[in-house]
Amino acid sequence: MEDKTTEIFKNAPVPKAVLSNAIPSIISMIMVLAYNLADTFFIGQTKDALMVAAVSVATPAFLIFMAIGMLFGIGGTSLISRMLGQGETQKAKNISSFCFWTGLVIGLVSMVLIWIFINPLCRIIGASDETMGYTSQYLKILAVSVPFLIISNIFSNIIRAEGHAKKAMTGMIIGNLANIVLDPVMILILGWNIAGAAIATTIGNLLASAYYILHLVSKNSMLSIKLSNFKAGGHIATGVFAIGVPASFNSILMSTSNIIINNLMKAYGDMAVAGLGVAMKVNMIVVMLLIGLGTGIQPLLGYCYGAKNKDRYMAVLKFSVCLALAMSAVMTAICYLGAGPLVTAFLDNKDAYGFGFTFSRIYIISGPVLGVLFVMINAIQSTGAALPSLILSVCRQGLLFIPILFIINAVTDSAQMLVYAQPVTDYMATALSVLLFIITYKKYFKV
Repeated sequence: MEDKTTEIFKNAPVPKAVLSNAIPSIISMIMVLAYNLADTFFIGQTKDALMVAAVSVATPAFLIFMAIGMLFGIGGTSLISRMLGQGETQKAKNISSFCFWTGLVIGLVSMVLIWIFINPLCRIIGASDETMGYTSQYLKILAVSVPFLIISNIFSNIIRAEGHAKKAMTGMIIGNLANIVLDPVMILILGWNIAGAAIATTIGNLLASAYYILHLVSKNSMLSIKLSNFKAGGHIATGVFAIGVPASFNSILMSTSNIIINNLMKAYGDMAVAGLGVAMKVNMIVVMLLIGLGTGIQPLLGYCYGAKNKDRYMAVLKFSVCLALAMSAVMTAICYLGAGPLVTAFLDNKDAYGFGFTFSRIYIISGPVLGVLFVMINAIQSTGAALPSLILSVCRQGLLFIPILFIINAVTDSAQMLVYAQPVTDYMATALSVLLFIITYKKYFKV
């Protein structure tokens, strides 16, 4: 079984190896994107811009729990792919079991904490008096989905490490498709509005988690979630956290930066917050596809690194960078030219639309370089280089974005200028990622 699942990592032509891993990952991200857009789209059909603003405000809290899943998912994928490259199958089982049980416990604890501290949490993430009720209602229901969200995010990544990219994709499709189908039923037909969106999301995450669990307990997987295989020692916990923590920092800091910009944007009114949320959704069309490419190639790069196959590693990387540049150019053009219709699909309010259209075109300025950024991030993670991963994660959404945001806010009195902080940050982060990869490659790849 190991030969069949890892054969493509070892011997397939580079374009085939990249595409067979990247396409399922990209399709998974398309489904994540569709599910994210669906919530906002169908809530937008209620013609209540305050509900749209509430979903935008709640998004950073959601990102925190995705970050926990990413911690174990990206960290586990990086370590498992390297272990499989070295022929350490039992250790791969230990790692996957460690990720499952630790993630599940964190998810259950987080669910309870949200229920206890729901009101202060809503205020922290930027809910106004007008959006407080909607935001609180949305997050209370979403709290139920947190354990399932974490598990599905962990194993949508880890399953790719054993060569089952299509299985990983299928789980994402099941969860997100369920959410997309249930959204109009629960939001519009049943009239449950924002509560309906949260219930649909919860059911989707539950179904995705169930699919992954069924795969992991079957004979088709070389990994395990058996408690008997749980092991944190032997550099398992430290190996997962070494790459997982920097990877999750990016999402945590993204959540933090979203909270900050939401709070700053409140000075320009709830319609500006609604417009900002929709602009972020439009920008996600580019971001999610390119993240799919980057995460799709990471197990392949990790396997090549574990096997010390320097030539194949670089061939995969070069092909991936070229593919990323082509995808970036096409998606940037589509989102820039189609900003008007895309924003109109979510917002009916004239003032909110004006903000959304302007913000969308500002965000997309960084589109041409985002592909290179995400490929470099995953290339660094594939080597297990903890420090460069940490530096890049902390700098992009923390040490770069947040200070730039506050500087712009201090020297200008413009909602538009606040949004420029993201493209400025992305260009700086891309340059930094290339530099860090060169340093990492020279240090870690000495064969």
